[in-house]
Amino acid sequence: MSVLNYQWTLIIVSSVVLFFISPLAKTTDQFFKAVRKKKAPNTLILTGSLIISWIFAKSITNAANLGLDFGIVGGVAYAGYYLSFAVAGLLIYKIRTIGKFTSIHQFLTTKFGKGAMALFSILIAVRLFNEVWSNTMVIGSYFGHFGSSNYYWSIIIFTALTLAYAIKGGLSSSIFTDVIQMVLFAILLLIILWNIFSIETFHVTDVVTSGTWSFELGLNLFFAAIIQSFSYPFHDPVLTDRAFISSPKVTRKSFLWASVLGAICIILFSIIGVYAQTQGFKGQAAVEVGKAFGVIILLVINFIMITSAASTLDSTFSSFSKLLAVDLGMINDVSFGRASMAAIAILGTLPIFFDVEILSATTISGTMVIGLTPVFIFWNIKVPKISFYLSTICGLIFGFILLFEIFPKALIFTNGKYADLLWVNVWGILSCCLLYFLPKWIKNHKQNL
Repeated sequence: MSVLNYQWTLIIVSSVVLFFISPLAKTTDQFFKAVRKKKAPNTLILTGSLIISWIFAKSITNAANLGLDFGIVGGVAYAGYYLSFAVAGLLIYKIRTIGKFTSIHQFLTTKFGKGAMALFSILIAVRLFNEVWSNTMVIGSYFGHFGSSNYYWSIIIFTALTLAYAIKGGLSSSIFTDVIQMVLFAILLLIILWNIFSIETFHVTDVVTSGTWSFELGLNLFFAAIIQSFSYPFHDPVLTDRAFISSPKVTRKSFLWASVLGAICIILFSIIGVYAQTQGFKGQAAVEVGKAFGVIILLVINFIMITSAASTLDSTFSSFSKLLAVDLGMINDVSFGRASMAAIAILGTLPIFFDVEILSATTISGTMVIGLTPVFIFWNIKVPKISFYLSTICGLIFGFILLFEIFPKALIFTNGKYADLLWVNVWGILSCCLLYFLPKWIKNHKQNL
């Protein structure tokens, strides 16, 4: 049997098994809130679900490639995004316990009105749309080159099979399968690292000394990730939906653990890229390392991609259905939720027919939502409703400036790759915060005259 046939078997068998063992959701609480036997997920289950739903196929691919480009510094830089869990966990804990809000949408509607909630919903819908294609493209790359029939068919079949078990149980299926997928991910990662460190010429010291701690060689991305972590998590319903299904204390504890453990997982996976760097490999680090170690390790890496991509994909489908049915109040019905899943699966697959960059789904979308930073960091400070629009639109403008590469070079104070990303975010955050508080300052100034 060829490697390709083994890969097809992995996708089909794993998806069929998950379909049969996934719980069937019959009520809206089961489908949209993952309530099973009147119990919410505990700390262990919620932590595992958070980690695996954020260790996307694109994330571990990027982590390995950054390890190849920058050494261990690249892995640490990308792991910076996992500060998002700690930020979200601590702030949402306060929003729930002090503010008494039961969802992000309720918080925004109460404080800034329905228009703000609608604009926010558009932002997270774009985020969910990006999550579909950016993860399935990774799967396609293991089956064939971009544009080949195997590339397209693997994506279409993988998406359809994941949709099948997601439709069956909604968020209940997503969190139930997350536990299994997290265990599989951990085992497979250990297998890969065991084989890498079994090589006599590769040691821990090679990892530690593999990168240079400079802005040019990774720190631009690290600090950009840290900055984006104060807004990035709030436009990701895959993360925030899980912040309201368990008690506030369980949620806070789970998010803090997920921040630490998720970052460690990303750094460990970047070691694959570090090894690829020492061997002079080019291209996709994980793929090239898999080929170098033979069929078994290539299939292990392939399976770890399938596991992580499926976890993110089913969570994306669940979050989109909840967005429409519950958050936007269209039709709070299980049948409508299932139809919504099918819709985002189809729409989110369309970009695979175009030449798009996987990393851009994180970095550019992360920049476009930096306007949410003051909205959530200063959630308990009363400001005029227009503050939300000024800050959010300002963030979008900076996102487009980054996208079209028109940011003034004079305002970039470091060199190397991702320097523009870092400084667009620095100046963007400052501008958003200034615009957020400007209406409040003007109002207070008028009252004091």
